[in-house]
Amino acid sequence: MTSQNRRIPGAARVVLTASASALLAACVTSAPMDKKAAAPPTHGSFGVDTAGMNTAVAPGDNFYRYVNGTWLEKAEIPADRSSYGMFTKLAEEASRRTRGLIEEAASANAPAGSEVRKLGDLFASFMDEAGIEAKGLAPLQPELERIAAITTRKELSAALGDTLRADVDALNTADVSTDRLLGLWVTEDLNDPSRYAAYLLQGGLGLPDRDYYLVDNARFTEVRQKYQQHIAAMLGLAGISDAEARAKRIVELEREIARVHWNQVDTQDVAKVNNPWPRSELATRAPGLDWDAYLEAAGLAQQKEFIIWQPSALTGISKLVGSEPVQTWKDYLTFHAIERAAPFLPKAFVDESFAFTGRVLTGAQQLSERWKRGVGVTSFAMGEAIGKLYVEKYFPPEAKAEADKMVRNIVKAFGQRIDSLAWMSPETKARAKEKLGTLQVGIGHPAKWRDYSGLEIVRGDAYGNAERASRFEYRRNLAKLGKPVDRSEWFMPPQLVNALNSPQQNSIIFPAAILQPPFFDPNADPAVNYGGIGSVIGHEIVHSFDDVGAQFDARGKLANWWTKEDAEKFKAASQALVAQYNAYRPLPDLTVNGELTLGENIADIAGVAIALDGYRLSLGDKPAPVLEGFSGDQRFFLGFGQIWRNKYREPYLRRILMTDGHSPGEYRASTVRNIDAWYQSFGATPGQTLYLTPEQRVRIW
Repeated sequence: MTSQNRRIPGAARVVLTASASALLAACVTSAPMDKKAAAPPTHGSFGVDTAGMNTAVAPGDNFYRYVNGTWLEKAEIPADRSSYGMFTKLAEEASRRTRGLIEEAASANAPAGSEVRKLGDLFASFMDEAGIEAKGLAPLQPELERIAAITTRKELSAALGDTLRADVDALNTADVSTDRLLGLWVTEDLNDPSRYAAYLLQGGLGLPDRDYYLVDNARFTEVRQKYQQHIAAMLGLAGISDAEARAKRIVELEREIARVHWNQVDTQDVAKVNNPWPRSELATRAPGLDWDAYLEAAGLAQQKEFIIWQPSALTGISKLVGSEPVQTWKDYLTFHAIERAAPFLPKAFVDESFAFTGRVLTGAQQLSERWKRGVGVTSFAMGEAIGKLYVEKYFPPEAKAEADKMVRNIVKAFGQRIDSLAWMSPETKARAKEKLGTLQVGIGHPAKWRDYSGLEIVRGDAYGNAERASRFEYRRNLAKLGKPVDRSEWFMPPQLVNALNSPQQNSIIFPAAILQPPFFDPNADPAVNYGGIGSVIGHEIVHSFDDVGAQFDARGKLANWWTKEDAEKFKAASQALVAQYNAYRPLPDLTVNGELTLGENIADIAGVAIALDGYRLSLGDKPAPVLEGFSGDQRFFLGFGQIWRNKYREPYLRRILMTDGHSPGEYRASTVRNIDAWYQSFGATPGQTLYLTPEQRVRIW
């Protein structure tokens, strides 16, 4: 769960204010429920996989293993995965469903130019291994020839500009790095959310983060060595001479780029990143890159202002373009062109790319089946076209009164929680309630769908289709500039298992695919649903009030709405949470980064708290029943702990600890140690591992 920014681990928006939740009845949908003949829950007898628990573990010592211990012992990470848990389980199911929809499209003999025909042709082109093998490197050859023809720094700058894509999400820590020289983000202006801004972000790295280049220990030294070998292998496959020497120079260049990069924590500091620069000052503030040539090639020649996310990084990267040998940059462009094209090239390129990007960087042991990769390629190119088919088949329009009530109760609970905060002044409370009242919620799918009529798909041209889709999406983003903000835009297709908060729009969305067991099961006990999807809903609501979201006002503008005293109290509580998470050590040499994960941890704690409050509101004045010996509150917490089941391969765990704003699943589940009701439910006592005194428990919202 994250933000546009903040996605879980991250299309028109349906509007919901605190008083307008009836709109959700038309949007919160799932399989129709027949009260007379209700099916049993997918998990266990009431919605929790009790067989996956390990009740020999005391909840107060390790709540995560109490809920998930037997599952953790038995579950195996699939060979083609770097991790496995509830999110990946649902993603696999969504992928299988999507495959069926695409294959139906491929065999439908639909009219030329129709969305269904394009989907079928896209998928079929990628699945045609024999055709791809026969073409060899030919589809990429024109691009390699254009790079080889570069002789001047102006031509180099133009070539670099031509690679720019709108491929980053600056408020999502897992999506702020790009192998292209810079990244572009087109979204609401931090300072005026009624208009779009063009944000330029640091890029240029082939490894996941600057620390992969700069940390000098045995682990990262080995990764860099294997990266250099991988570059040489890819160049060699493409018939590039002197591959080893070129690979060495490319890694050295990227290491210089890494030296000027900002770290992940600074990159998430919205007070530091809000740097509007006039277009006319780029050449003087960041000399080296020929900005006229770069922006002309990027289609941004007429843009009068940019918001520079990491100014010193932009300056440093631009300087390297002007100082490093043109030939080194040509080698760099050549390798990255091959690497990006690898999925659409012959098997030798696919296998070499996976050997490094999969096996070395994530620990995955086996390349995913081709159909899975084909689903990913097709979803990237035409996500909402697939989403339309997905919704028609798997997300019927029948409203769920229970789901509507759930959202209403959680929003109401958060409002009551704001009212009851002892540490917050009436002035700040009023602003917080105002912001809650303008919150937009989109559930399931967009109210209007994206238009793909301008995207050209050619059957049999896998590489060309991917390139045209990439440029189509880029042009779609460029077209926003200078136009009124479309507050109905979605940022995720319905078949994606995820959720999102956009602080600039003060909105949250929940795609259809996440509204499945164990997150939401219409036949499960309501307590479990509140602990599952309810905590996710609460989490995304709270992102509008976490360390980043709290800096945006009710209109989505970066503006202070806190009194000085309240802001200091909020910061003090946040720092206590940072210290709590800094103490978690998933690997012998690596801890959770409490600063990097702060926003997600705030959202987890408060999200659970308001979801529990919402569950209690749903009961009215009636007591919750006891089921199989578990009280209502206990079942709520079991539902919450169950959704964070996850197992990781070591390279991937290391990667997310360094680059992702989300804590690993075990520590997300352990956030219950800050909730008083959890102690009352499970009897955690002093001396147990998770026990915190009432004074130590972090209370923010």
